[in-house]
Amino acid sequence: MYKTLDLSQNIKMIVSDFDGIFTDNSVYFFDFDNKVKKLSFKDLMGVSVATKNGIIVGIISGEKSKEIDYIAEKFGLTDIHQGIRQKLPVLEEIKNKYGFNDDEIVYIGDDINDIDCLNSVKYAVTVNQANYRVKQEVKHIQFTKANAGDGAFREVVDNIVELKNHG
Repeated sequence: MYKTLDLSQNIKMIVSDFDGIFTDNSVYFFDFDNKVKKLSFKDLMGVSVATKNGIIVGIISGEKSKEIDYIAEKFGLTDIHQGIRQKLPVLEEIKNKYGFNDDEIVYIGDDINDIDCLNSVKYAVTVNQANYRVKQEVKHIQFTKANAGDGAFREVVDNIVELKNHG
């Protein structure tokens, strides 16, 4: 059985930050009007695997990016929130929308604006490259083995799907 995280087969939704989870936090500038972010197909496949297995995927990002728009369109995601500075109220709205309890959602985040969300759910996940305050202030944080931008999101998905398929 593939299991690197202590999650639950009862998880119904993954809500994730974007930069530092789906990306390695790098931004490539071609000029000041054109920037791109590198995405791993591992994580894109993770979104596909999640949705095909009935797991809802949401993104709450402090930034706005075309990469997030691409993922939302490609996979038909509706819980996409960009340019959000205070993320916890948005996460609470998502919980209320679906009637989910704190143990039915995984939140994945890596920086200080994710701490409140990470502390508001039972299953809080981050990457080793996370800001030191996330590592110190989140009471029940778990770490992916995969790095940011290199399969961290997919690792969470694979763990949940494995639990759903094999208990």
